[in-house]
Amino acid sequence: MTAVKLLYTVVKKLPKEELFALSDQMRRCAVSIPSNIAEGQQRNVGTEFARFISFAQGSRAELETQLLICVSIGYLTEDDILELMQLLEEINKMLSSLLKTLPIR
Repeated sequence: MTAVKLLYTVVKKLPKEELFALSDQMRRCAVSIPSNIAEGQQRNVGTEFARFISFAQGSRAELETQLLICVSIGYLTEDDILELMQLLEEINKMLSSLLKTLPIR
């Protein structure tokens, strides 16, 4: 949830022409991370939960990539995304650790 709030602050720095393109995609990815965790946990079945944790990991990786694209094309600076990238790395570690505890099949 913290990453979602932080991302919403960061995307405000993007140019207006990105309002319905890259920034929209980034917001959807950010929201997808906690949403998939919640949905998987609610299903209360280890294999289903693992599947949704995997979806959350994919959304996290996608968001990380989009942030790097924004820096690459000059929409954001590395300083703009530093805190969010650190948080996404921490989320990656937590999701990976959680996934190891769940039955895969």
